Amino acid sequence: MSAEYATFGLAPAMRAGGVLANGDYQIHRDFVDFVVDGRPLLFQLSDLDAVSPLASDVPPAIFTEQVRSLLLEANAPLPDGRYVIYGCPDCADLACGAVTAVIERDGEDFIWRDFAWQTDEHADLELNGYHGIGPFRFRGAAYREALDALLDGATTGPRRRVLLIGARVALLAKLAAALRTIGIGADIAHDAHGVPADELRGYGAVAFGRAITQEQRAAVRRSFEQAGVEVAYVEGLAPIVPLLVAQIEHALDRSPVQLRRLTRLAAADGEAGIEVTSPCRVRLTAYRLDRLYRTHTHEVFDGVLETGRHRIALDTKAVRGESFVVARTAGSVLVEAMAR
Repeated sequence: MSAEYATFGLAPAMRAGGVLANGDYQIHRDFVDFVVDGRPLLFQLSDLDAVSPLASDVPPAIFTEQVRSLLLEANAPLPDGRYVIYGCPDCADLACGAVTAVIERDGEDFIWRDFAWQTDEHADLELNGYHGIGPFRFRGAAYREALDALLDGATTGPRRRVLLIGARVALLAKLAAALRTIGIGADIAHDAHGVPADELRGYGAVAFGRAITQEQRAAVRRSFEQAGVEVAYVEGLAPIVPLLVAQIEHALDRSPVQLRRLTRLAAADGEAGIEVTSPCRVRLTAYRLDRLYRTHTHEVFDGVLETGRHRIALDTKAVRGESFVVARTAGSVLVEAMAR
């Protein structure tokens, strides 16, 4: 079968979790994405909320089985030599829909072809095929090297725990509960003094409340530095749980910046500036604190944006006073305070 060679790679990615404006929760999923010719393959599949089979939270034996399957060292899980490339981020049930493709060998090369959206055992290529995608021919040596690296432990799993440090215990408890609901572990503490290095290594981020002084923040940073642990630090913008969850989700994003869909968010002069690198659905939510520190939430935009920069007007009622804007796609989230 003839096809031009494409480059094959892997990169960390995530399905961003969060507390949505309607009160629903979206589960956080870390996974390894396929990078074809320098761009995530997921970006070519319209606005798809899905993860690859190489998810960090699956048991090691199943993860190894998935890698071996992509190397054609195990039988195809679906008829006609089809393999799941992306599936439902919540349940991995084929009935929810999955992107599948035929994977086959041609000499030393690996070929991915006949991509389709599939909801049962058999794919209808005429009705549900992705006719503009593939076939992709990958050089066998590079393909094997990338996947074998996963089995060799060269790609380390993410640290999905967050240390919460703040003065408002009730707020921290609500934030910890929200994070745990979306699949992120959270612990509450006054500081990190005396915590063993092995325990500190389990954290991917530290979130500070606004009441924590600069001296206290510096002490926490020293504890992590002395333990030789690099973490992301989150300066909490406001005592609003969905906003803080969004800030933490952004901090935990390990995907390379150049491979993200949502790359820019600015909020000023009654509008939001957004940049996306491929067509995708973007949800824009504004949060506001009134003079009594009550939270007001406004869903200001929910639609598909084309590649490029966009300016979206914000309702003046949504962004008066102390206000913040959250932009969210399936794979990433950005947060900005409204500039005055």
